[in-house]
Amino acid sequence: MLILGIDTSCDDTAASVIEDGVNILSNIVSSQDEVHKKYGGIVPELASRRHIEMILPVVDEALKKAAGVAFKDISAISVCKGPGLIGSLLVGVCFAKSLSFVHNIPLVAVNHLEGHVFSSFLDGVKPEFPFLALIVSGGHTSIYRVDGFGLYKELGRTRDDAAGEAYDKVAKLLGLGYPGGPIIDMLAQDGNPEAIGFPRAYLPGTSDFSFSGLKTAVKIEIEKMGRLEDEKRLLTSQPLNFLTSAVLNDIAASFQSAVIEVLIEKTVASAKEQGLNNIALSGGVSANKSLREKITEHAQKEGIKVFLPPLNLCTDNAAMIAAAGYYHFKTGQLADFMLNPEAYLHL
Repeated sequence: MLILGIDTSCDDTAASVIEDGVNILSNIVSSQDEVHKKYGGIVPELASRRHIEMILPVVDEALKKAAGVAFKDISAISVCKGPGLIGSLLVGVCFAKSLSFVHNIPLVAVNHLEGHVFSSFLDGVKPEFPFLALIVSGGHTSIYRVDGFGLYKELGRTRDDAAGEAYDKVAKLLGLGYPGGPIIDMLAQDGNPEAIGFPRAYLPGTSDFSFSGLKTAVKIEIEKMGRLEDEKRLLTSQPLNFLTSAVLNDIAASFQSAVIEVLIEKTVASAKEQGLNNIALSGGVSANKSLREKITEHAQKEGIKVFLPPLNLCTDNAAMIAAAGYYHFKTGQLADFMLNPEAYLHL
């Protein structure tokens, strides 16, 4: 059974062909990083315009890469209906509905977060139900209990900034560019995670997260360093630059340590409370080297197994949309041509 997946939920135009919900025949992603990095973040209008330009060539490439699969071979078209940027989502949904109508192929609609959950089922050993899912990205930081397909219970979510959003905002404060996650992760490898005691918001009694205070703490620390430099400059009459490579590395390492520590503690604690022995990570931040290493190490001490998707399946992609769409199609949950995208969508 071949499923064509389409995802235009944010700034990446993606299409993929998946066989039987697990085997990736193709996975094409057209990144817009070069379009948005000069603005320090995603510009929604520019994102939707680029999706219009790229959706047809990306889908064509996905079919060609899948050993020459044609539309007549596709069992269903699976499209992300939300959550995400509404202008971006409209492009993917309208294109998928057009393909479905022209080629008479069944259409299924997938929640983007559900796609992330099923990214752990692709090209590897998949977690057994029930398991705990941590979705951590630029737009989402949530913990779910997954008892089966369509059986999801939200245990916790961020109350303000998502973890990936905090990475991007801190990178912007430091003048590191966009996207911030990979840059901070790289700098943190050479920094001292104990150099600066940034706060951890544990929110006792809940499985929720909060990262806005941490972001503000980084801003205050940078401003403090700047004031000290100004005072030193007045005394020495020498031009100074307080954001040296060593300082940047230490800020990055200290910030990342605060984020990762909270993510791991809350996730493992939630798994223990639920009596679950399997944790599946997904979302762009799950590509973070330190997070992958430390959560695996910490969970193993508690007798919990961690499932990590390949790095190319952590960020937004259409393979995960097709994987989830496979189960929608198998259970007869089809969409019709009245399908509309939703910017805000609960899982």
